[in-house]
Amino acid sequence: MSDTELQAKFQSLPAAIREKVETALSDAKIELKVRVGLMLADPKEKAEHEVTTAGRVGAKSGEVSELTVIMPLKPNGAERLRKFFRLVGGNLAGAGQVGTLHNMRFVFLDNDTKLLFATAYDGEWDPYIDDFATEIPDMMNYLFSNVEGWPGIASPDVKDFIAKYQIPAEAWFVSHPNVTVAEANRLTRQDDRVHSFLSELN
Repeated sequence: MSDTELQAKFQSLPAAIREKVETALSDAKIELKVRVGLMLADPKEKAEHEVTTAGRVGAKSGEVSELTVIMPLKPNGAERLRKFFRLVGGNLAGAGQVGTLHNMRFVFLDNDTKLLFATAYDGEWDPYIDDFATEIPDMMNYLFSNVEGWPGIASPDVKDFIAKYQIPAEAWFVSHPNVTVAEANRLTRQDDRVHSFLSELN
């Protein structure tokens, strides 16, 4: 689409939306202004991907929330964690016992002095931390015992400790915000049964 066509599309948006976009994105290219304007003008799209709070800290879209922390590592903490990650081939499949966990990742920063832990999960912040304490306490304590000051996953201070290092997302997008882990598992099983049934017919 040419700049002239994009300008025409932008001018077709409601004046209030054009004004908001121009105020916030005056230095952006017209293509971005059009994309943002169309999103703001689509109430269904806005509602489906609305960003709210995950409770104590963090962002939530639909049923899915985010958590990102950057914590100081103990001396040799990164080395110890790398040994564990190599042992399991970087695969933390056991974490699937936490039935609300979509994904999680560990990244070393600042010459191995800090650990970035990021995850997406279903529901609210407090119950999610409780799920870790209930379902995989040994894994959590082994991994995070490499962090300075880690109080232990069963400690009454653990939530304050995590919240102290959490950096809430400024923006958050979930492709399917209302598909929980349980629902995704159900849909996968259903799809497997359909494929199995079709295979038996052939």
